[in-house]
Amino acid sequence: MIYVNVWLTVNQPGDVAAVRRLLGEAGRLSRTEPGCARWEAYQSNNDPTRFLLHEWWESQADLDEHRKAQAFLTIYQPQVLPLVTREPHPSTLVE
Repeated sequence: MIYVNVWLTVNQPGDVAAVRRLLGEAGRLSRTEPGCARWEAYQSNNDPTRFLLHEWWESQADLDEHRKAQAFLTIYQPQVLPLVTREPHPSTLVE
């Protein structure tokens, strides 16, 4: 299993609603992709400009394919990334 956590900080507070909407759309599409075990977006209650993406992929190949799919190529990369600062945190699950 591949675990990816990504902190996003919206650069301009006026873009928060758009980022929230876009992440919702990206999530709905991503969860239908092969190998996606979990794809969630959380908005911080303490700082509304901060979002956490929490993704579980069955394999690196599935994650690589996700990065070629509609959610990534038409929503996340061209529409979300220009509005945010991104801090990726590939992770290992502590059991």
